[in-house]
Amino acid sequence: MNYTCKKLEMNFSKRLLDWYKIEHRDLPWRHTNDPYVIWLSEIILQQTQVKQGLPYFKKFVSKFPTVHDLANASEDEVLKLWQGLGYYSRARNLHHTARFVSKTLNGEFPNNFNELKTLKGVGDYTAAAIASFAFDEPVAVVDGNVQRVLSRYLGINTPINSTEGIKEFKTKAQKLIDISNPSVYNQAIMEFGALHCRPKSPKCMFCVFQQDCVAFQQGLQEELPVKLKKTKVKKRYFNYLVLTDSEENTIVQKRSGPGIWQGLYEFPLIESEKEQDEPISSDINELTGLPAKSIEVVKIYNDEPVIHLLSHRKIMATFIEVKINGPLSGIKFSKTYEIHKIKDLSQLAVPVLIQNFIESEFSMA
Repeated sequence: MNYTCKKLEMNFSKRLLDWYKIEHRDLPWRHTNDPYVIWLSEIILQQTQVKQGLPYFKKFVSKFPTVHDLANASEDEVLKLWQGLGYYSRARNLHHTARFVSKTLNGEFPNNFNELKTLKGVGDYTAAAIASFAFDEPVAVVDGNVQRVLSRYLGINTPINSTEGIKEFKTKAQKLIDISNPSVYNQAIMEFGALHCRPKSPKCMFCVFQQDCVAFQQGLQEELPVKLKKTKVKKRYFNYLVLTDSEENTIVQKRSGPGIWQGLYEFPLIESEKEQDEPISSDINELTGLPAKSIEVVKIYNDEPVIHLLSHRKIMATFIEVKINGPLSGIKFSKTYEIHKIKDLSQLAVPVLIQNFIESEFSMA
């Protein structure tokens, strides 16, 4: 490495840390080097903004102050507390890893990047964050904020989500890291991307890197970073059957297998790839095993489908009330359903889509 490049890297680190001292946010996980707390915060913040994740972090730390507390919780408890954050596989991985660390590792997290990566739900970024924040290992974090900063500062136009780009940004990030203070440096570069070098309207006119930033000098702020186009969003139609009886019971099932919302509860579901008319008795009979004479479709709760957006899906949901003649407890269903009092539905771990419906329709039940 020549003298000019080395000096540029040193200047980058110094200016970044000087900026961070003044502008950083006061966040609770920055006041500890406890790997459990740091790991918990990083899992919660995956695919989640700080302002949304912070209340969840506080709830988890309060309810599960140690990894042993989290390990001893049931999966339903964890999913219920996670409800609303989305990407529920994170919660299941969180619980799995807590049990592994508690039971197999006696509550001690691995203390280096390579071993941390062996934990379920911990990839390169999360391992680097824990390793540097908790153990001061000089390994660079690379998330969307870091990629944006480096892409603009160094003028890198390799797509950040390409195989080439992932490798290139890891290499560049590692070259720039301040090995004498990796914890603060990693926090600083992510914070700079989140608050200053923002995706839209970056604060270039007040930037400490103006003089050397390729994007600023060449007017490329809006073009960088480059990202390959996302997969087209697919539309799916969910028709939920809300079966009720005279005793104010209903039935739900827990989603199993791969796919969205694994481990969460939902009403019996008729799913399709195109919009369809109100399900007829034969559809309900096939799904539940109930004879047509036991079924009365009372109403559709929502006139228009409720739109629920996921990363690669657009769910159009309809909720249909179905009255059952006789108590649900006396019926032998063709599938595995659980009977619950309507008033107790709010205690179950359910997707936000269904939680919103429950609060809207049954809050006074």
